[in-house]
Amino acid sequence: MKGFGTVFVLSYLLCVKALIMHEDISIVGCSDTDAEFMYGLDGEVMEYADFTKQEAVNALPPFADPVSFPGLYEDAQANREICRANLAADIHNYKNPTITLDTPYSTIYTRDDVELGVENTLICHVTGFYPAPVTVWWTRNGENVTEGVSISPPYPNKDSTFNQVSRLTFTPGEGDIYSCSVQHRSLTAQPLTRMWDVEVSVPSVGPAVFCGVGLTVGLLGVAAGTFFLIKGNECN
Repeated sequence: MKGFGTVFVLSYLLCVKALIMHEDISIVGCSDTDAEFMYGLDGEVMEYADFTKQEAVNALPPFADPVSFPGLYEDAQANREICRANLAADIHNYKNPTITLDTPYSTIYTRDDVELGVENTLICHVTGFYPAPVTVWWTRNGENVTEGVSISPPYPNKDSTFNQVSRLTFTPGEGDIYSCSVQHRSLTAQPLTRMWDVEVSVPSVGPAVFCGVGLTVGLLGVAAGTFFLIKGNECN
C-alpha cells in the first residue's frame, strides 16, 4: 500500500422539536489495494460499502428504526475510482511523501455477562491507528476461528486516527481461551494480540452460610429460653 487518501464530509443536523444537535459523517477513502465508503451518525456507522461482497451493508442493530440509503453501493464504486485517480495524482505531485504511522492498541471484552453454554459475543476494539485499515483475526484454544466473525469499517477518531471493531459470536465453554490479533503497517515485529479466557462468576456461599448459622443459633437460644421459663414456672 503506497498511500491512503481519505475525504471526510461533516455536517450538523438540528432537530427543531427536540432541539438536539446531531453530527453525521460521510467517508470516502482509498489506496492502491483498499477502499472505503461509509455514512455515519453521532459516532456510529449507519451503512457502508462492502467491496468484497459488492453490496451495501446496513450496520444498524435489529432493534433500530430501519434506514435505507438507495444507490449507496453504486455511489461507492464511482467515488472509489475518483479517489484512486486523485490519490495517484497527489502521490505523483508530492513525490510519494512519507506517511506518519500511528500504532494501534486494543481491548477485548464480552457483550453480555458470561454464562457457560449460552451464546455471547466477544468484542475486540482496535483504536489509535493510522492509516486505515487493520487486519484482525481470532483464535480459540490456539486454533483460527473464521465462523461468526465480523469487522466494522474504519471510523475516524477526533485526533485523526482510526478505530475498528471486530466481533466474534461464540458459546463459552469452561477453560476456553480466545485471542484477538491485530496487524497494521506500524507493527513491524509482530501483531498485537489480546487474550481472553472463560471465567464464570460463582456466587459466594459465605453470606448464606453465616446467615444460616446465625438463624440456627438464634432458634436454639429461643428454645433454651422457653425451656428454662417453663421449668421456672413448674418450680413456683
